[in-house]
Amino acid sequence: MNQNNKVKIDFKNEKGVVKPLNGVCCAPYSSIMGKNQKHIDKYFKEGNIPYCRLHDCCGKWGGTHFVDIPNIFRDFDADENDPNNYDFHYTDEYIGAIQKSGCEAYYRLGVTIEWGSKKYTANPPKNFGKWARICEHIIMHYNCGWASGFNYNIKYWEIWNEPENPGNMNGKCMWTGTEEEFFDLYRISSRYLKEKFPNIKIGGYGSCGFYAVTRENIPDTHKGFVTFFIDFLKMAKRTESPLDFFSWHIYSADVNEVVAHAKFVRETLDKYGFEYTEVHLNEWNFGAEGKSFESKHTCEGMSFNSAVLCALSNTDYVDAAMYYCFSLEGMYNGFMNQNTGEIDVPWYSFEAYGQLYKLKTGIKTECNVKDFYAYAAKNGDKYAVMAVNYKSDERSFEFEISDCAVNKTVSVKYINDKYNLDTVFAFTSSENMKICLNIEKQTTVLITIE
Repeated sequence: MNQNNKVKIDFKNEKGVVKPLNGVCCAPYSSIMGKNQKHIDKYFKEGNIPYCRLHDCCGKWGGTHFVDIPNIFRDFDADENDPNNYDFHYTDEYIGAIQKSGCEAYYRLGVTIEWGSKKYTANPPKNFGKWARICEHIIMHYNCGWASGFNYNIKYWEIWNEPENPGNMNGKCMWTGTEEEFFDLYRISSRYLKEKFPNIKIGGYGSCGFYAVTRENIPDTHKGFVTFFIDFLKMAKRTESPLDFFSWHIYSADVNEVVAHAKFVRETLDKYGFEYTEVHLNEWNFGAEGKSFESKHTCEGMSFNSAVLCALSNTDYVDAAMYYCFSLEGMYNGFMNQNTGEIDVPWYSFEAYGQLYKLKTGIKTECNVKDFYAYAAKNGDKYAVMAVNYKSDERSFEFEISDCAVNKTVSVKYINDKYNLDTVFAFTSSENMKICLNIEKQTTVLITIE
C-alpha cells in the first residue's frame, strides 16, 4: 500500500449543498413516442437530473418545431399578443416530459446554430423590443398558464447562445450582427423580462469559452471571446441590465483546464461587480470533435465526466452545469449508442453523481493524488463517496472515513469496462473505517452507506 494514496472523508466537514452539476443539454426525446417519453422518464429519474437546457433540441441542430423563438412564433410581423400566432405543440410535449420526470427545463431564448451558406434565424431580430415581448408570452405560457399553458415555474431563462461564435467559411453561425447589436438585444430584453417576471432568473449568453486563458496557439477569434465577455460585463453594469447567471462552455479532455476556466469566470464576474451572479457551465464534454466523438462513449469519457464532477464540486466556482448533450440525434451524446439505443458506460458517471446530489449536503474531501478526484455527500444517516482514477495506471487507495453511522450497509460499486455501477462487495459500517481499494485506470468508484 502506498501510504500517500489516501482519501480522507470526515462527515462532520460539511461544505454547503451538493451542486446541480449533473444537468444535461437536450433530452432523449423520440418524436414517435408522443407524450409517452420513456427515455426521459427513466434516465432523468435514475440520474436525479436537476436541469435540462433547451438548446439544439430535436432534429438536426434544432429541427423546425421546437423551443426556438422562430419555431414558436413563425411570423415576426404578426401580433405578438394573439395566442393564435404561437405554435407550442411540440415544445409543450417536450417540456412536459422533462417536468414530469422531476427535472426542470432550463429555457434558452434564441435560435440554434446555422452552419450553412444561408442564415434564416441567426440574424438579429428586426425589432428587439418586440422580440422581448414574444419571449414574455412564451414565459407566460409555461409559467402563468397563458394560451392554454402551464404553471411550471421554470426558473432559468437564458438569452441567446454563443453570439461571439466565429462560425466557418460560410460566416458567423449564431449571431450575424455586431457586438453592440447583441448587447442592445440583451439590455432591452433582460430589463423588460425582469420587470415583468421579477422572480425568474435571467442570464446568458452561453459564451463559446475562454481558451485563451490556458492555451497559447489559438486563433485571434478565440482570443476575442475574453474581450467580448469583459465588454459584456461592462455594458451590463453600466446599463444596470440583469445578470442573475452567466453561462459559458468548454470542450476539453483536461480536467485542470475546465477548473481553470471556471476560476477565471468566477473571478472576472467578481472583479466587475457581479459577486452574486451565478456561474453556469451549460455546455461541456470530453474533447470536441475527431477521435473525441468515439471516446465520449468509452471509459475514458466516463472517467473524465466523473473527474470534472468531483473537481468542480470541491470548488466554489460553478453553481450549475449541463453536459452537452443527451439528444438521441446528437453526435455529442456520449450516454447512448446512436445505432442501438443502448446506454453506454459514461451515463453511469452521472447516475453515480446523482446519488450524491440526492443526499444534498456536500462534504469536504481531502485527496492530493495526481489524476485522482473524490467528493462526498450525506443526508441524515445516509452517506456516499464518489472517486475516480482518471489517467493513471492501477493504484491502491486507502479511504479513511470518519463520523459515520454504525451498523449500516456499506456497498462498494464500480464503473469501468467490467461494471456498470454494480456492487463489487459490501460489509457493515463502523463510526471510523478504512477501506482499501485497488482502482484501475479510468475507473469510478461509488461507496454508499445506508
